[in-house]
Amino acid sequence: MIALSDYLVLAAILFCISLAGIFLNRKNLIVLLMSIELMLLAVNINFIAFSHYLQDTAGQVFVFFILTVAAAEAAIGLAILVVVFRNRRSINVDDMDSLKG
Repeated sequence: MIALSDYLVLAAILFCISLAGIFLNRKNLIVLLMSIELMLLAVNINFIAFSHYLQDTAGQVFVFFILTVAAAEAAIGLAILVVVFRNRRSINVDDMDSLKG
């Protein structure tokens, strides 16, 4: 049987990996978006684990809302990424220092 602490350790590891992805790689926009999604996944694991542990479905309902927001964020982020790539021919964050119309 898997204990609550196992889920919390897994979520903490995923969260630390996503923080490392954000702080170590600040140049590639795709890696930054993937790190944010991984961070949301770690939070979702915590919600599900505590929801199961406390025998309450409120955590699982929150996960559905977080997943819909994450899907919308990914879709909008990738659409912005495509537009920026078409205009600048690069997805490096350093190349996006000036936003001119």
